[in-house]
Amino acid sequence: MRRFMTFLTGILCGALVGAVTALLLAPSSGEEFRARVQKRGEELREEIREAYETRMGQLEGELSVLRGRPNPDED
Repeated sequence: MRRFMTFLTGILCGALVGAVTALLLAPSSGEEFRARVQKRGEELREEIREAYETRMGQLEGELSVLRGRPNPDED
């Protein structure tokens, strides 16, 4: 698990550096740049929220199984 987290951290850092570099080197006005950054930030927040909700559902299901109760989402 620790190796996976290290790997994931490396991927996220690399993606962040690449995205910032691409945005800074792309020819566009400051207003266009801010609009793109804001839009991408909103998209990223939504992706994180969806991943969180999905993972929480999975964990709740696993917890229900461990406790010996059926998962209410699995009908």
